[in-house]
Amino acid sequence: MSLRTSSSRRFESREVLVLHTHSLDLWRHSHVFLGSEHHGNERRVWLVVALTTVTMVAEIVAGSMFGSVALTADGWHMGTHAAALSISGLAYAFARHQAGNPRYSFGTGKFGELAGYTSAVLLALAAIGIAYQAFGRFLDPVEIHYAEAMLVAVVGLVVNLASAWLLGHDHAHHPGDAEGHVHSHPHHADGNRRAAFAHVIADALTSALAIFALLAASLFGWAWIDPLVGVIGAALIAVWSFALIRATASVLLDAMPSDEIARAVRTEIERGDDRVVDLHLWQLGPGHLGAIVSIVSHTPQPVSEYRSRLEKIRGLSHITVEVQQCG
Repeated sequence: MSLRTSSSRRFESREVLVLHTHSLDLWRHSHVFLGSEHHGNERRVWLVVALTTVTMVAEIVAGSMFGSVALTADGWHMGTHAAALSISGLAYAFARHQAGNPRYSFGTGKFGELAGYTSAVLLALAAIGIAYQAFGRFLDPVEIHYAEAMLVAVVGLVVNLASAWLLGHDHAHHPGDAEGHVHSHPHHADGNRRAAFAHVIADALTSALAIFALLAASLFGWAWIDPLVGVIGAALIAVWSFALIRATASVLLDAMPSDEIARAVRTEIERGDDRVVDLHLWQLGPGHLGAIVSIVSHTPQPVSEYRSRLEKIRGLSHITVEVQQCG
């Protein structure tokens, strides 16, 4: 029995070789859906991690030595951002190394969104910790060394602005509509980089608040304003964390990324008696969307015709078309 089974398997193998005498490469396509600036963004994120970590340590130490809750809060805030940015950097590295791994059916383009979601959770925990510390200082005020604390806060603000410039400067080039694309969509930018950029912008805002609190307290003797700014900073972090959770979760759960693209798909397909009866549209990675389109028609066209129509829509990187003939 075992010999016959082995012989049968050898026959099936030879049959496949005889049938597939032509290369199938024409019908195969890549499942690498990384952003066009993936490598450059990864380098910039790690540079910002280094800058943020150094400034974080300086602000936490200075805030503890000089008694400033606002400065300490800004330091811990930067610490959470350093951790979040490190997660972003690791996500870039993992996505790059595993981009060709067939285990990931639609590539590794979503690892940036997973990193952003994790960052949001860390931000929410940091907001709780900062608020707790600030309320404690309302009840038990401490002496603040304003000049020293303000100097470190200014340094932190400068570092935050430099980091924001590194992450916010767009080096990518996206072709215009002159190439024949009929629509664009808001998902060309790298979501992981956008999350990192928002982190350092939030850092810059809290650094500015810390400077304001220290200046007002030193000039007018408003010692209460320092912990108040700590509470405001915690509220800002909480708001940002909620927004980031909502944005990244929608991508991770394959929510419809764009009503405009959905309308464009229907417009391109629904000609004559061709009708779209089922449409799935989701984000695969930065600048890459996937689409599964089910079409019913009295006189169906070849699948290649429908695919050529959809290729006019920029960003559709993985298209699956199903065609059924109406009764």
